[in-house]
This record gives sequence, C-alpha cells and structure tokens, in this order.
Amino acid sequence: MEFESTNPSVVRSIKQRELLNAWLRAYGKRRPLPAIGDYQPDQIADERSDMMGFDVEGDGDSARFLITQEGARLATTYGSEHIDPDKRTNRYLDDAIGPVRYAYVVTLYRECLKRKRPTYSISMVQDADGKDVLYERLLLPFGSADDVEQIIGSYKAISIEGGFKIRNLLGIRPKAVPVIMVRAIIDRDIVRNPTHIRASEDIIELN
Repeated sequence: MEFESTNPSVVRSIKQRELLNAWLRAYGKRRPLPAIGDYQPDQIADERSDMMGFDVEGDGDSARFLITQEGARLATTYGSEHIDPDKRTNRYLDDAIGPVRYAYVVTLYRECLKRKRPTYSISMVQDADGKDVLYERLLLPFGSADDVEQIIGSYKAISIEGGFKIRNLLGIRPKAVPVIMVRAIIDRDIVRNPTHIRASEDIIELN
C-alpha cells in the first residue's frame, strides 16, 4: 500500500491528535524539524504506557532505531512484559520485535525519516479470541538539523466489538497477521501559527 499525503484530520484517536498538535506547536518554533526539547504535550504522563521513544542511528535503509523508552502497555502488546523493564530499552527495534514483525513496520519508520513528517497507520489485527482490533500508530520526527535524530511513537488499540485481549496482540507469534487499512504521511494543511493551538483543539486552519 502506498503512503497517502494527507492532513492532520486523518488521525482518529483524540489522544494521538493531542500529541500531534503538540508536535505542530514545536514545529512552529523550529523548522525544518522540531527539537525534542520543545515537545511539551499536556498530560504526557497519562500517555507514556502507550508510547515509545527512539534514537535514530544511521540513515536511509540502513538506519536502526534504538529504543529509549517503552510503555508498559506496549510491552504487553508485543509479549515482552516478562523482560525486566531496565532491559527493554537500549535495544534496537528490529531485535526487540523480531525480523518478521520488523519487516512489516519498518517502512513506516523509514518514511518518517525520509519525509521528515509524522507518519500514521491503521492496521486490523485479531486478539487471542479472534476479535477484530484496530491498531493505530503515530510516529513523530525530531531533530536539531535537517536529519531526523529521534522519533516518538504513540500506539493505540481499539475494538468496535468491545473488550479485547491486548496480551501478545502484536507479538512475534500473534494469532493473525495485521492487515494495513491506512498508511499516511501528514504533510498537508499544516497550520500557519501552530504555537497558538491548545493540545485539546482540532486543527482547522488550512494553508
């Protein structure tokens, strides 16, 4: 599936929209990339369990993504909650999730590096009971120059069928292979004055 060039309204999750708005505020202070030190989303502590942080090492197709922070709920999602929390960081994403899963998601991270803009995807997966679950991934790029040096990711799972089992939802041996429904680069209709956007506001001013 090709990446669609789109605007911030593609993001469905309210919490992820707030994180994206905070990125836009930081982007308004420093371009072509916002500095991670300028990233100050509201109530970030409530979201950390669904977030990951990465340092980018290398560039292009040879880049690797070193995990600097991994949320507790994500550890359950990927079936790695048995690993000591101190050992979940300072390891590469490809090592952490295995080659099969990495091959499935790496294009999202590489596109984020290439385009220097947030990437967003929605995949359909199934839990251990066969319930359909939508998995939303938002990747936000940061850097001090023209290259992406860090990525912050937010990952949300929701099911229209109600409660579902999150354990090993995206593990090395999940029940079903995810099916991509949306794959987008958020590079259109970015506001002219993002520093005025509050985290809870929708983005409505268009170029």
